Amino acid sequence: MSDSVKTLAMFPGQGSQYVGMSKMLLDEFPYTKAIYEEAEDAAKAPIKKLCLEGPEDQLKLTANTQPCIVTTSVATWRVMTEEKGFKVDMFAGHSLGEYSALVAAGRLKFAKAISLVRARGLAMQKAVPEGQGAMTAVLSMEASRLEDYCKKASKPGEAVEVVNYNSPQQLVVAGAAAAVKRLEEALTAESVKFVSLPVSAPFHSSMMKPARDEMTPLLRATEFTNNDTRMIPNLTAEITSTYGADFLVQQIDSPVKWTQTIEQANMAGMNQYVEVGPGKVLWGLARRILPKGEFKLAHTDSVKDWLA
Repeated sequence: MSDSVKTLAMFPGQGSQYVGMSKMLLDEFPYTKAIYEEAEDAAKAPIKKLCLEGPEDQLKLTANTQPCIVTTSVATWRVMTEEKGFKVDMFAGHSLGEYSALVAAGRLKFAKAISLVRARGLAMQKAVPEGQGAMTAVLSMEASRLEDYCKKASKPGEAVEVVNYNSPQQLVVAGAAAAVKRLEEALTAESVKFVSLPVSAPFHSSMMKPARDEMTPLLRATEFTNNDTRMIPNLTAEITSTYGADFLVQQIDSPVKWTQTIEQANMAGMNQYVEVGPGKVLWGLARRILPKGEFKLAHTDSVKDWLA
């Protein structure tokens, strides 16, 4: 790698949570307790207990998962900056992770982010009655080909769409349960591998419009701080130094362009990619997206090890 290190900070979204994900942070860096306390006040929920003890069925409820992941990601970011003076050149987050990225970039106050993602999780949870929507991860299929399959499997009032461009090897579809089932049958006939996802709603699909409508006034009333940090929003996968509520409004029922985000960062000269928060999902995706070359990839699932 060249002497000039340019870093993208990547913040994880839903699916990265696990019971105990905050234990090391709170044990090793006691000052992070204040972050969890602030989150509990903002969310009106037992964030620290959910992160430390679960139970898993409660932690994985969307309305709980979202503030818990943002809190743990921001606490991790605080440790990285306090202990190592960590600085980055660009910020991005996967879906929910965009809120963490905005906090780290100094564009959104932490307490406000927590109150928003708590409301976002509740809105998403109730947007589609249980059993009416579904999501499936499709492996090793070209995006344009899968998009065509989705069109063929859709009917009026029953759509299925590509909602996560996670990596060239992993795309996620979501939509009406009947349409997703028709798509799965077509993929089975073509011997295409897929995995049905155990989720409570078809996230980022057009079925999320009720959640978008509910969140629109809250987001448009939110104050975003203008500064010179560079962001790559999910909605456009284009680098921007200006940021407003519509990125988060439209994100709710639009695809997450993660492959395009990492490709954009690569074209901008980023050569270090660090996942900030629980889990290793984005670290793994970056390995699959980036061309072979001298890139430094890291995750902070154990930030103590990362600091060593």
